[in-house]
Amino acid sequence: MNLGEKIRDLRLKSGLTQEELADRCELTKGYISQLENEWTSPSISTLTDILGVLGITLGDFFKEDEMIPLRYQADDCFEKENDGQHIKWLVPSNERLIMEPMMITLSSGASTDSDQPHSGEEFGYVLSGKVLVQSGNRKEIIKKGESFYYDSGNPHVITNVGDEPAQFIWIIAGE
Repeated sequence: MNLGEKIRDLRLKSGLTQEELADRCELTKGYISQLENEWTSPSISTLTDILGVLGITLGDFFKEDEMIPLRYQADDCFEKENDGQHIKWLVPSNERLIMEPMMITLSSGASTDSDQPHSGEEFGYVLSGKVLVQSGNRKEIIKKGESFYYDSGNPHVITNVGDEPAQFIWIIAGE
């Protein structure tokens, strides 16, 4: 961990100059510069003062953030097939993620599992075929190149109403 770089980033996010931070901590601008450039190390007391001015605790400063990957490869994905539906989770399951993106392929006449109301929202984009999207009392046929979006607070199900397989990207976002 680069202590000086983290302090510089926090200082800049706080909109402070080195001189302003130094004044608030009763330090010199030169000391802050040396600290940010890794030419010196602060005592715990000095670091606590600096972080206090920057609005962060010592514990939070040293807590390592778990980075969510930027890219996922094909072998990171999980796939499941049953009853005329093929589901491919495009991002591995992770409790911290808000969205769950999937690629769904439904055989003619096949449906997703009927989903009970839950908090969140759902979006889909049809890549091929046509599907009937039912959310509560609302029903719409969505064709290739079209998308759908609904609140997950109603029972919902998606059915392939075409003669060919239907494929769509489906993103579920919720808590």
